[in-house]
Amino acid sequence: MAVAPKNWSVRRERAERLREHAVSVGDVQVLALAAMALSIAAVVHYYKWGQILLSGDAVAHINIARRVFDSRTPGPLQLGTVWLPLQHILTIPFIVSDAGWSSGIGGAIPSMAAFVFGVLGMFRLVRSGLAWAGAQDGPARVAAWVAAGILAANPNLIYLQTTALNEPLSLALLIWATAFFTDFVQFALHGEDEEAARHLRWSGWLLMCDMLVRYDGWFYGAAFVVAAVMAAIVASRARLRHNAFGNLGRALATFVLINALAPALWFGYNAYVWGNPLEFATGPYSAKAIAQRSRRAGDPHHPGWHNPYVAAQHFVRNATLTVGESRRDPHSASSHYEQFWILLVVAGTLLLLVRARGLLPWMLLWLPLPFYAISIAWGEVPIFIPQWWPFSYYNTRYGIQLLPAMAAFVAVVLYFAMTRDRSTVWRLAVTLAVCGFVAASYVSVWRNVPICLREIRVNGGPRYALDGRLGSLLENLPPSVTMLMYLGDHGGALERAAIPLKRTINEGNYKLWDAALRAPGANADFAIAGANDPVTQAAAQHPENLDLLIVVQTAGQPPVRVYRSRR
Repeated sequence: MAVAPKNWSVRRERAERLREHAVSVGDVQVLALAAMALSIAAVVHYYKWGQILLSGDAVAHINIARRVFDSRTPGPLQLGTVWLPLQHILTIPFIVSDAGWSSGIGGAIPSMAAFVFGVLGMFRLVRSGLAWAGAQDGPARVAAWVAAGILAANPNLIYLQTTALNEPLSLALLIWATAFFTDFVQFALHGEDEEAARHLRWSGWLLMCDMLVRYDGWFYGAAFVVAAVMAAIVASRARLRHNAFGNLGRALATFVLINALAPALWFGYNAYVWGNPLEFATGPYSAKAIAQRSRRAGDPHHPGWHNPYVAAQHFVRNATLTVGESRRDPHSASSHYEQFWILLVVAGTLLLLVRARGLLPWMLLWLPLPFYAISIAWGEVPIFIPQWWPFSYYNTRYGIQLLPAMAAFVAVVLYFAMTRDRSTVWRLAVTLAVCGFVAASYVSVWRNVPICLREIRVNGGPRYALDGRLGSLLENLPPSVTMLMYLGDHGGALERAAIPLKRTINEGNYKLWDAALRAPGANADFAIAGANDPVTQAAAQHPENLDLLIVVQTAGQPPVRVYRSRR
């Protein structure tokens, strides 16, 4: 018969865990310094080569944050809709200076901090999780280092954290939420309800933050709630205490409320500003609206459309391309690097299910797979990779969300391989074999150029060149003039030229924007018209007050027309 652990036993176990964590303090300090040095070096490198602002989405994230205080109508409503606000809020302090804004480095700082935060979280997840499972200290420490190294050394993540894109922050929050959730489960099983509740609350707050960064977090939050209820039921039965679930029930209620807070705030914000709580999902800038415009333009459906199995295949292939890629024909089957990654991760998952069930909460790291399979199949969120039809690039950075699962489950394989034999030679050989494979795989990614960077170069390079030419033109205008401009397409021109956004009438000005579009020559000195954007449409409908000044164009991009008001 299972019984609740005695108090002395609980205290002894807690003291042992504290001792193990204290041993890791030096490791954490070294790891933090190494991650910070790597992050800074990457930013310096990519800034030198002009690749921090290549991504149109990164530029948009920075400009949304800048609009909150640099606008004709400043305030929180400038956070807009569709994109969740936390990344933008965290960015604001670092782009108050024009240098931090125009260089893009200010927008990268939250991502850099998230990179370090995520690497430390991966170390803690593996180190603490294996300690809970009664692992041998030496192999567990090595496995934690390897897991953190897989995350920190990933070429695609190294690039992404130099930009204002929000994937690094979402990834870090998921890792830490899983780490605290693992502690919750174990404390609950050991009868320490107070500690269990505290760790569950921490997991909930981290998930709430993730829900304010990416919509992936909404799916994760719902799954974590289900897992928390199941864990509480199992803990209650294992301890044979009638009031056990009641004690954990209060913690569960708090956890559910925390997870519900972020969606409730976002629904309320959309309802207050646009009169539609689902504006972010159904409005003109939503993924659904973008997909509908693509359909009208004749673009085909994704191969995974209404087929979650095919959608999952695309996501997994995309994820493996972020960790390994051969130099063979890009249209060929998976490389041996990709295949071996899949083999290792599947083996680690099976080992966890069979031999380390105390680590079952780590299965939550697999949540990106069903989320993106559903999103591709029914959510109008395509992922295109050059190896499969239609042989192009789109949203390849989403594959990085499976990197924590890869790192954790490869660490599981390494740990169990090391513990098969206590000899130093065997353990060293196993460690070198795993590290050698990871290093060779990452070298293949660098050799081919990380796929996320390749996509941004292909899709963002021509726009970046056009923004540079447009910015050079606009910065020669007198500083007193106003411009009617759609920032969603070419806001990077203003950013790179350090032209204050408050000199523009843009889509974030709402009523002022609508009035200016009805009379484009009467409300601004110049109108900057991109490819069929609202300003172009307004200029075509009301040409009476506008004179074409110049056409700015570069190869691979539709031209931008600059009009001067006749007033």
